[in-house]
Amino acid sequence: MPETTPPPAHSLGRILIVDDQRNMRTTLSMLLRGAGFWVDEAESGQEGAELGSSEAYDVVLTDLRLGDPDGLEVLRAVKEAQPRSEVILMTAYGTIESAVDAMRLGAFDYLQKPFTEQELMLKLQKAIESRRLRGQVDAFAQDFRERYGFENIVGRSLAMRNLMSRVVRIAPTDVTVLITGESGTGKELIARAVHASSRRANKPFIPVNCAAISETLLESELFGHARGAFTGANVARKGLLEEAEGGTFFFDEIAETTMAFQAKLLRAIQEGEVRRVGDNRAIQVDVRVIAATNVDLGQAVEDKRFREDLYYRLNVARFRLVPLRERREDIPLLVDFFINKYTQKMGVRARVADGVLDRLTEYSFPGNVRELENMVEQAVALAGGSGVITLDDLVPESHVQAEEPSPRTLAGIVDEAERRAVLDALKAAGGNRERAAETLGISPTTLWRKMTRLGVVYDPKALS
Repeated sequence: MPETTPPPAHSLGRILIVDDQRNMRTTLSMLLRGAGFWVDEAESGQEGAELGSSEAYDVVLTDLRLGDPDGLEVLRAVKEAQPRSEVILMTAYGTIESAVDAMRLGAFDYLQKPFTEQELMLKLQKAIESRRLRGQVDAFAQDFRERYGFENIVGRSLAMRNLMSRVVRIAPTDVTVLITGESGTGKELIARAVHASSRRANKPFIPVNCAAISETLLESELFGHARGAFTGANVARKGLLEEAEGGTFFFDEIAETTMAFQAKLLRAIQEGEVRRVGDNRAIQVDVRVIAATNVDLGQAVEDKRFREDLYYRLNVARFRLVPLRERREDIPLLVDFFINKYTQKMGVRARVADGVLDRLTEYSFPGNVRELENMVEQAVALAGGSGVITLDDLVPESHVQAEEPSPRTLAGIVDEAERRAVLDALKAAGGNRERAAETLGISPTTLWRKMTRLGVVYDPKALS
């Protein structure tokens, strides 16, 4: 195999020219070297296939007619061994049909001889940019897998082992997934892990919190809109479902959507197509759907608050995340995981003092894993120079017995009044946030923000 020299860091890109005509090969090499590219040459298809397979070239520029093996064999060898390398075919008149076939096999483009210097440079620049973008996508996908892979889901309890056993088997498939569980149990983390371990990992993962957007805006956001569909729609716009093409779409708080919207969503999932607001044309979309809720959807169906057909369409593979109080043996593991995470982030050292973990396992954690993580983050910041996290730093105030009750502040009184008003409105509206927001005289988004700030979770049993 011919030896090659690594390109200097300042080169515009690394190019391999494969051509059995010496004059053509030499002319192209001089031209590209003069433009700032690093160039290697191969005088036969065999040599080109060997070099292109063993070295990571930005672009392989190969003639189509090389004898045996020809340019198509060079293309196959390069794409099999170096899939990120782009291949441009050089063709003479009468071989355009073969060049088009080559593009179906993975070639980036073709140049018909004779071509100009401008044509050559333009196609090389586009090919190198394509390779760069593909590298960024691959790096992003790898970062996504490392950040949200199964190894970042912490737990050794029986409940977590059973859950992960099912998730690992379901993730590589394309089946629709429904994730249930209380707020803060990690539903979105599981959804991201499913995506990161699927064949769609290199494509987008798009999450939407259905409770944070009004019905009208939600429909426009998800399905897009045609030009002139409503006031201010000056241009047509893709919806998020189109943007997620080939990837995964995560519907968080799916129970907070209206029945009318659920009918449109059902059609989109079943038919694999969407219709932009104000447009009659159907657009095909290929997305995997994952939905999550902290509401009992079966009960919501009985209460006529959720469509039965959509429920069964979503409930293909169901994962229930148990609350932290039902897997207390995972608390020490989670504490250690979050301490490592935030000490690295803050550039400090911290450890838990003796006895603290025992006290933590006695706490019920109404906010689940999210509450524990916030607790640890604060404790690491408070540990200071000693680096020791004490009971006062970590254990919730409600779990620490004080000698005298603290005086109530005005802010606390106002928060309690707001919390009670929100709960009463939700109860009167049967859990429907839009109706509850209308009763309170605020927008659904403002209501959602208040519920988040006040720690209000809708629970029909608790409100009955």
